[in-house]
Order: sequence, then C-alpha cells, then structure tokens
Amino acid sequence: QVYVSEFGGSSVQRGGSLRISCTISGYISDGHCMGWFRQGPGKRREAIATIFGDGTIKYADSKADRFTASQDDTKHKLFLDMNHLEPEDTALYTCAVVHVAGREYDCWPGSPRFDGDFVYRGRGTQVTVSS
Repeated sequence: QVYVSEFGGSSVQRGGSLRISCTISGYISDGHCMGWFRQGPGKRREAIATIFGDGTIKYADSKADRFTASQDDTKHKLFLDMNHLEPEDTALYTCAVVHVAGREYDCWPGSPRFDGDFVYRGRGTQVTVSS
C-alpha cells in the first residue's frame, strides 16, 4: 500500500513564492510515475508536472515558467517550487502516484493513467494567493 501526504500550503501575496512537498510512504519503484496536480475553486483538476522513476520531469503547458518539480534521493519526497504566484494559482494542490510498469511514455501530465485504477493520492494542501 502506498500513502501520500502533501504539506506546506499557505496563504501568500501576489508575486510571492512557496515550496510545497509531498511525502510518499510504502513501496515505489522506478516503474512508478508521480505527479503534481491542482484544483481551483469551480475548476477541473489540472496537471502541473510528472516525475518518472528515472527522474525525468515533464511539465504541462506553460507550467515550467513558474513551477519547478523535484524529488529527493530517496524518491519518496517530492517538492514543487512555485514563483511569481498569482491569485489564479489559488487551489488545492495534490500529489499522486501510479504504477506505469516502467513505461516512460505513460508518465506525462495528461496521462490517462492518473484517471484509472490504483492511483494513490493525498488529500492535498491548500495554496491561497491574495492580490
């Protein structure tokens, strides 16, 4: 069983920066894909970035401009650094893990694997950006 928890959400001013983190417990391997997502009020869930087991990071369109995803050497802790935050970045940010059997092509922000079965998600951490 895999457990996912997100931390570090906060209220920040427009233009500010914030780092949030995600801790993954349980067995994961290089065959897993990990992703950062967010869902703003009244909006659909939006992918931000994915990290494949070999460390390959992919970003959704335009997200790489202000967002940087990373992981530690254990691969059980993920980070999302966010800069130049805007009110539209206000959202619940979540982390998810899904097994893709080592297929890197299945590990990308829009991958349908994150909508399927056996996706492990945390409860999220709230980021609120005020103008």
